[in-house]
Amino acid sequence: MSMPIGPITMIAIYIVCWWTVLFAVLPIGMNQQDQERPTDGAQWGAPANPNLKKKFITTTWVSALIWLLVMVLVFIGWMPLPDLAPPGG
Repeated sequence: MSMPIGPITMIAIYIVCWWTVLFAVLPIGMNQQDQERPTDGAQWGAPANPNLKKKFITTTWVSALIWLLVMVLVFIGWMPLPDLAPPGG
């Protein structure tokens, strides 16, 4: 059985999943109701504690699960990818 997609395509799909999940995870836990008005010239909408390390770790494992699901669907044939190779190659 041959692989329906190559390793570079697999990596590209993971990167797209990772960025999509990151933008879904970033606003989680942000609350600006208790935030005071900045006096040092900082941006008003910037969170005081964004917890980026925790959000990057969460993004990585959630996108790995989504990527794994997509790969399973591609390999069993439920989500076939189009053949973009030129004819006769």
